[in-house]
Amino acid sequence: MGKGNGSRDWTQIYAVYGMDQWQTLVFLLCHAVFFSVLSIIFLFYFGPIFHFFQAFLPSPSAARFAAGFSGAVTSISAVCLFFAAANFFYSAGPLHYEMAQRMVGSIYDWSTVKLALDIGCGRGILLNSVATQLKKTGSSGRVVGLDRSKRTTLSTLRTANIEGVGEYVTCKEGDVRSLPFQDNYFDVVVSAVFVHTVGKEYGHRTVEAAAERVRVLGEMVRVLKPGGVGVVWDLIHVPEYVRRLQELKMEDIRVSERVTAFMVSSHMVSFRKPNQHIVGPGEVRLDWQC
Repeated sequence: MGKGNGSRDWTQIYAVYGMDQWQTLVFLLCHAVFFSVLSIIFLFYFGPIFHFFQAFLPSPSAARFAAGFSGAVTSISAVCLFFAAANFFYSAGPLHYEMAQRMVGSIYDWSTVKLALDIGCGRGILLNSVATQLKKTGSSGRVVGLDRSKRTTLSTLRTANIEGVGEYVTCKEGDVRSLPFQDNYFDVVVSAVFVHTVGKEYGHRTVEAAAERVRVLGEMVRVLKPGGVGVVWDLIHVPEYVRRLQELKMEDIRVSERVTAFMVSSHMVSFRKPNQHIVGPGEVRLDWQC
């Protein structure tokens, strides 16, 4: 599958789309600064800290080790937290945009696409990338963005207008576990870093949460036309998506190389809905270079 070749400065991305869950970034940065300050205190006041530990430990060597170890832990914690904050910042904007371009580029022929669906459209990065591709091909098609929040859908329509693709975009509020569309309705169905959030009220690693996630996969397949293509980029749970797609007899299942996003492993999965029912598990192709 081909690569999307769009590129964009991160400042432009954040200017248009802002950032979801900015509180997480602030949390990480505050703790990184806190541990950095502690590291500096350990560096400049090692003597008093050593004497403090000496009051509780039996020997000077043990106190020295405890003071040094504590200082090392605070320093490493600060570095790790700064790295986590940087990865979160990158994942929320530039990486999300890059992966949206890859997802769009993974579909060869957009000229035949009349209806596309973005499940969990959020701020609209992927949604607008699809709309931009429809506009480039001169298509009369449209892309529907589905989200659980009406407030989000209104914000997404605003970003579509900023990007100049408002006429190609429709947003709808709805439950992704029971999509408000008829069977075999869309030519393309996509979703970016969303499916893993479904069922989180049960806890990410519970059987109930897994059942909710695969239910969404089933809904994606249901509304996809025979011969239509689905592309999902998500975190952590991709192997269970592949198993579910195999159970549903999807064709041409492909799994991308690993990409670190939001400090965890992520992959893209693409598949095609067969024109007719097939028997047996579908083939899975690994290390798909996006």
